[in-house]
Amino acid sequence: MATESTPLPQGNWVQQLMRRAEGDRGIWMVTLILFGISLITVYSAGAYLVHKNSGGSLPLLGKHAFMLAIGLGAVFFVHRMPIRVFARASSVLVWVAIALLLLTLLIGVEINDAKRWMRIPGIGITVQTSDFAKVMLITYVARMLHRNQHKLHDFKRGVQPIIVPIALVCLLILPADLSTAALIGMVSVTMLFVGGVPFKHLIRLAAAGAALLGAGLAAATALPNLFPRLSTWKNRIASFADGDGELLDQIRYAQIAISRGGLMPSGPGTGAARNFVPESYSDMIFASIVEDWGALLGGGGLVILFLMFFYRTLRAARKCPIRFGSLLAFGLGMSITFQALTNMAVAVRIFPTTGQPIPIVSYGGTSILFNSLAIGMILAVSRTREASEPNADE
Repeated sequence: MATESTPLPQGNWVQQLMRRAEGDRGIWMVTLILFGISLITVYSAGAYLVHKNSGGSLPLLGKHAFMLAIGLGAVFFVHRMPIRVFARASSVLVWVAIALLLLTLLIGVEINDAKRWMRIPGIGITVQTSDFAKVMLITYVARMLHRNQHKLHDFKRGVQPIIVPIALVCLLILPADLSTAALIGMVSVTMLFVGGVPFKHLIRLAAAGAALLGAGLAAATALPNLFPRLSTWKNRIASFADGDGELLDQIRYAQIAISRGGLMPSGPGTGAARNFVPESYSDMIFASIVEDWGALLGGGGLVILFLMFFYRTLRAARKCPIRFGSLLAFGLGMSITFQALTNMAVAVRIFPTTGQPIPIVSYGGTSILFNSLAIGMILAVSRTREASEPNADE
């Protein structure tokens, strides 16, 4: 019989951990399912990478499982922070992100004519700085829309301080990664619209963006070294338009794998996509999922999971009593969901090839970490229940 000096049993560590998990339960559920799908599918689809590197499957699975564990820990740690911490940190970290993007463009690791990664000295780990910049920029835009909500009618005082970091981030990412720059720009402009920026200012920004794009294309044509991937972008669009060309081999193989999957699941590891689809564990992981789990459960189920994630994110944003939190959850949720849907659209040839992975699900390193940070921030918004008068730092 328990006495006052004998503590009552508290359950195992998993139960204790779940009791400390706060925030929207729907977001938690979807997140944990995506982590599980990632672990199973990367192990199943990783045979291509294993064959390419002449190694065993356990090191691949171990590395990915380690990153997923780090990511899940990041979700749990970040989701318990007060959201004002994100607002204050973004005012500095967005400029750190811009500096890192500039360094990446100048001295970054180059792969396939694209400098997207920075190598951390001493430990040999590479970081895709655009992932960090995306999270910090969305946080900064949410903060400034919150702070300047009564000045948004004044373009110079209210809108211009928000536009400058958006333009810098997109321009610094553009030479190496058109699709990521476009995604960040689209999310940022949508946040400006939702955040209350007058339509006349948005029209002005659209005109300026079109003029800047035209100038960029003219400069790229005159100075090919300025945009070394311009020919790649043109070839991808041309191949998408006529349905032929070597660049579509990856998509063609993915479509074969998807058609082999049929409607009903055959089980994990039963598909052959991992043997002939390049990047079947990362960019083309959707094809592996559909081949193993069928179009209904695998393809449709994954789409539903991300739509459910976005719906629960919008619900958390609507319920948050602080304007910054609402805009932050909306921006991060939109970024994650649209990136996932873009990857799936590429696999079924609705969009041209972009190179966008599925957040959390695709094999990756720091991309898993930064997407986990974003999910943790959304959960932190969902657990915010008390409104407080915003100060200058927020």
